[in-house]
This record gives sequence, structure tokens and C-alpha cells, in this order.
Amino acid sequence: AGPGAGSGLPAAPQTPGVAGPVSLNSATADQLDELDGVGPGLAEKIVAERQKRGGFRSVDDLADVPGIGEKRLESLRAQLQP
Repeated sequence: AGPGAGSGLPAAPQTPGVAGPVSLNSATADQLDELDGVGPGLAEKIVAERQKRGGFRSVDDLADVPGIGEKRLESLRAQLQP
């Protein structure tokens, strides 16, 4: 199969215990903590930012969370959905 074959979705690394992308707007801090690159402290910051802004419109909104830089945002993009 060549480029464009299949579902059109990039292959995401599978995290044990997490099935498919995690919803930024409904995930608990514990669910976010299970993601590769997110620890308990960062998970709490993500939840606090979500509450402050009333929800995330896109995964890119994570750039406003302290501790999430460009590289971490890129690594999380495949694991999350708004």
C-alpha cells in the first residue's frame, strides 16, 4: 500500500491501559497521568487549565499549560483529541 492507503490516520504508539486518543475535555487527571510524557503534576495543570478556560478547542491549546513545550505537545498530539 502506498501513501494515503488505509484509514488516513497516523499510527499512534499504544499506551498500556489507554484505548485510542484520550479526550482532553473529559479525561480525569488519573487518565491524563497514564499518557506517555504526562506525570501527576502536569495532569493536574492540564485539568486546571481546562477548568479555567471552560474546555479545550484543540490539542494545540495545551501550549498554554505550564510545562508543555513544543516537543511535548508534538508527542501528546497523537494520544489526545479535544
